[in-house]
Amino acid sequence: MTNEQKLRIAVYRKAGMGYKQIAKEMDLSANSVKSYCRRNGLSNEALEQCLSESACENCGKSIEQKKGKKHKRFCSDKCRNQWWNSHLDQVKRKAVYEYSCPACGKSFSVYGNAKRKYCSHACYVMGRFGTLAKE
Repeated sequence: MTNEQKLRIAVYRKAGMGYKQIAKEMDLSANSVKSYCRRNGLSNEALEQCLSESACENCGKSIEQKKGKKHKRFCSDKCRNQWWNSHLDQVKRKAVYEYSCPACGKSFSVYGNAKRKYCSHACYVMGRFGTLAKE
């Protein structure tokens, strides 16, 4: 096995590829890949241990990951909220709905409420009771 192949195996393992997948990609024996990985700390157990500790994406504080649990990205709710509020361009808002208000006819969009009808409380009162809301 050449040094270049060894480096490629390490890169593939750290990217999450399995032994058979690497062997097929590099035209090597799966057992050769597996043996090399075990000898050089690239086995499943070694990689899991490396991944068991990570850093908070907001503050960089160390986070201990628990085996069998979902991967944690943030150390606390405070950090999670700060990160999401400062990275709004990366938020994938899937629940945005477009409606037309039945009271005033204005088009409006709503996030997270699929059953909303009116664009404002005043339009709700107008549509429901036929009078303008007192402000």
